[in-house]
Parts: sequence; structure tokens; C-alpha cells
Amino acid sequence: MKAMLLDQPAPISESPLALRDVPDPEPGEGELRLRVRCCAICRTDLHVVEGELPAQRSPIIAGHQIVGVVDKVGNRCTRFSPGQRVGVAWLRYTCGLCTFCRAGRENLCEASQYTGYHADGGFAELTVVQESFAYAIPDVFSDVEAAPLLCAGIIGYRALARANVPDPAGILALYGFGASAHVVLQLAKHRGHSVFVVSRGGTHAKLARNMGADWVGSDVSTMPDKADSAIIFAPVGHLVRPALAALRKGGTLALAGVYMSDVPTLSYEGHLFYERDVRSVTANTREDGRKLLAEAAQIPVRTRTTTYPLADANQALQDLKSDRINGAGVLVVAE
Repeated sequence: MKAMLLDQPAPISESPLALRDVPDPEPGEGELRLRVRCCAICRTDLHVVEGELPAQRSPIIAGHQIVGVVDKVGNRCTRFSPGQRVGVAWLRYTCGLCTFCRAGRENLCEASQYTGYHADGGFAELTVVQESFAYAIPDVFSDVEAAPLLCAGIIGYRALARANVPDPAGILALYGFGASAHVVLQLAKHRGHSVFVVSRGGTHAKLARNMGADWVGSDVSTMPDKADSAIIFAPVGHLVRPALAALRKGGTLALAGVYMSDVPTLSYEGHLFYERDVRSVTANTREDGRKLLAEAAQIPVRTRTTTYPLADANQALQDLKSDRINGAGVLVVAE
């Protein structure tokens, strides 16, 4: 099969992904092999490619928002059959036995493994996933529409839960307006919340307005009201201070990135007093994925996408890093 292979982490400006012919993977017991139709990209892919996340294996095929068709099944597979469309997300393995797994918090499992990081992902024509970590894709979504939901959507969904927006009609502030935020905006508005968007990108701000944000601006100090809850999607630690300062008493700030630059010193009275909470978001559970897909299909959420052929994965990630993608970028592998 053909795949975009990363031999060693390097700046994306150096185009470190190379199109190669590699052996077809074979599904083991309880595994599915998928013929990949498309794979969305996200900043976690950038962190893997550029080495901001420590390498787990080399070479590696990145990509963890995969939509494909079951091509081959291993022994003891019972949920999916050849020809069915399924999705693959970031979380690909947990032990199922530890305290976290037994408590429904498998995203914190010490033995957890991730697609496109610990094992080859979706920047390829074929990929393998444990059947128990594959998702049925609702028919309401096309392949390209569905792909960003499998990480941007799922992580956005978990971040929204962690942000603890009060009902009814709480005010939610979003910092950064990329793939996750444009899904969260739709979820939050459907639930009856007001949404403020802080974004320095002109095209991103325009998209937020077009999608129904109640306020959009580049300077948090000009927000028309304080927020009840907030989510920071940009991997920029210095946003934490102004985001906390713009929260009401008892408000919650969720940090949604797998990687973030250092957070500056906080003032207890100015940022944390009055029971303001700061909560990180770590990966997702499979239940998050199932709930997100069900709610997104009901609304239905409509992802905004820019597509690239598989061979242009370097360009796609370069565009992502430079904020040239409005919504989500998706590599199309097969029609």
C-alpha cells in the first residue's frame, strides 16, 4: 500500500512526510483492516510530526481521524463485517482492568495507546484497528464530513462537558476557532447557550460569525459580558490568564489541547479566587465518541472542510500550522 511515512520528527516546513510503498497490514485477532477513504488532520498530528510529543515508534504513519470501509476481519470479530463503513479515533487501546478503566475513565489508563502515535494511522491506503475501538458512522455524514468528528468533534465534546456550561443559556467563550471549536459552536448553540469566540484570524472570525456566534473578536477585554465557562483550543499557555480573568465567579475553564506552551504565573485573587476552576482535557473515552456521533447526527452538525490528496499531507499540515485552513483539513485517500 501507499502511505505518507514519517522517518524522524522534523519541522513541517521541511516536508518530513514521504510517500512510500509499504507492506499491507494484516488484522490480528479481534482487529479490522480498513481501506481508508479519508483521514482528517489536526494539531496533534503536527505535535507528532514535529516531535513536540516524544516519539513512540519510528518510522510511523500518522493520522487518527479515519473513515474507511472494512476490508478484512480477524478472528473473533462480531460487530462489523467487510463492506461496512467505520471510523477510527485517537484512542486505540486501554487495558480494561485498571481503576480508571473500571470507573469509566479509560482516557486516563496508564497503558493507553493512540492511533498514529503508538501504532500506524490513517495517512495510508490501509489501516488496522481493534474492533472494540471502531465507531459506526451515521449515514447522515459523508466520509469527508465525518472524519473531523473523530477527534476534533470528540475532543470538543469532552471539552464542552469539562467546561460545565450552566443550563439554561449559559455563556461559553471559545479561544481559537479551528476544527474542534467549529463543532463545539454548533453543539453549544443547539443546547441553547450563547457563544463568544476570541480569534485573531480574520477568516476564522468570519466563519464563526457565519455559523452563529453571538460575539466574535480578537481581544478578550472587549467581550460584551463575562463568560460562565470557557474552552481554550489554541495550544497557547498565555491565554489562560485572560481567559480566567474573563470568567464569572464559579466559572470553569477547560484546556483542550494535548500539548500547550507553558502557562504564566497566575494571581490567586485575580484568576482563581471565587471558585474558578481550571480543568484539563485528556484524550477521550469510547463513550464520548459514541455520544458525540449520536448528538452530531441529530442536529446535524455540518463540518467545514478543505480537502487534499494523500500525497499533499505535508502541505495540509503546513496550512494547518499557518492557520490557512478554515474548519478542518481532510486527506482524501480513496473515493
